[in-house]
Amino acid sequence: MYDVAIVGLGYVGLPLAQEACRTGMAVAGYDLSTRVVDGLLQGRSHVDDLSDTDIATMTAAGFTPGTDTSVLAQAATIVICVPTPLSATGGPDLGAVRGAVRTVGEQLQPGTLVILESTTYPGTTEELVAPMLEEFSGLRAGRDFALAFSPERVDPGNARFGIRNTPKVVGGLTATCTERAVEFYGRVVDRVVPVRSTREAETAKLLENTYRQVNIALVNELARAFHELDIDVWDVIGAAETKPFGFQAFRPGVGVGGHCIPIDPMYLNHQVRQQLGRPLRMVELAQEINTSQPAYVVTRVAELLGRPLAGAHVHLLGVTYKANIADDRESPAHPLAELLVAAGAHVTFHDPLVREWDVAGVQRVTDAGQAAAVAGADAVVLVQDHDQYDVDALAGAARLFLDTKGKATTAAAHTL
Repeated sequence: MYDVAIVGLGYVGLPLAQEACRTGMAVAGYDLSTRVVDGLLQGRSHVDDLSDTDIATMTAAGFTPGTDTSVLAQAATIVICVPTPLSATGGPDLGAVRGAVRTVGEQLQPGTLVILESTTYPGTTEELVAPMLEEFSGLRAGRDFALAFSPERVDPGNARFGIRNTPKVVGGLTATCTERAVEFYGRVVDRVVPVRSTREAETAKLLENTYRQVNIALVNELARAFHELDIDVWDVIGAAETKPFGFQAFRPGVGVGGHCIPIDPMYLNHQVRQQLGRPLRMVELAQEINTSQPAYVVTRVAELLGRPLAGAHVHLLGVTYKANIADDRESPAHPLAELLVAAGAHVTFHDPLVREWDVAGVQRVTDAGQAAAVAGADAVVLVQDHDQYDVDALAGAARLFLDTKGKATTAAAHTL
């Protein structure tokens, strides 16, 4: 028997498994990917926040990853941590959730606690997950098994906050379900925050990232206006954040990326449109501003070059969505590169953490070729400020350097 089985061993599920192992729980992991499972069985980590040594420690503690669904029938608690991207039409894509829920339902035993952690729209747990689990198990949610939602709050690359010290929001289908989930997470995290129901728990995560999306859009729009007004946006932000209350600093960039900020607000907007027949106007405007930011950066490059981009060599530095991690999901570097290629530029990129990048017409520069690429390019754009980059040195070596992160201190760099 296992204390917990975690469905989905990615950026969310694997750190949760690690923390559960640290508490002495018997932990099983299930993933559809044989590549992921085989790698873990061989002691290899595929996520930034866990090293191979961490995997070895988990294995020594009894962590058992696999692709056999029967392990789910042996677990007291099952936590679903699968991706929830946007569909091609911009709405929620719950394909992975549906697949995971069916798998869990087919193995579900009486008395089991099931928790969904995958970010989704309000009502998913109650209206989709519960009926599916009941259909495939023949059991009744809230009576024969417990069901709850607890949004994942993993921040990849964050050295200060991890699973243990990030408060866990929990909402159950019933009060008893909430109690069961609070009891489980109480063994794993320092603080558990129960809310009224699954809907409040689902919406809390969407609010967190909608807040970020809207404020990033605000500062991106201000950066464009400040440039035309000859106001240094970075100086303004630095001055404003000296106020010890009433202000939180957000900074402009090429756009927003990752598995949360570009996606979660649209889940919320989709549900409001579906149920209320009207959009969340601020959310849609923020999305519009942030998705147009790569085009603005292209315009700035052409403006600084003083000529059309056709035939120009543009070198991009850092293509992940966040500094110091290897994850390029939804990275704004992708549309930026595509727009540059479409404008006729010869585009190269360097990223110390990315070995393969699937953008047509873009060539990767190795670490050994980085210096030559920076010196030879017509324009160099700092897209992501990995710690391995000496921004001032790079700016000094480039013919034209656009710093989208506000990191350079040299006059040789241009900013947004």
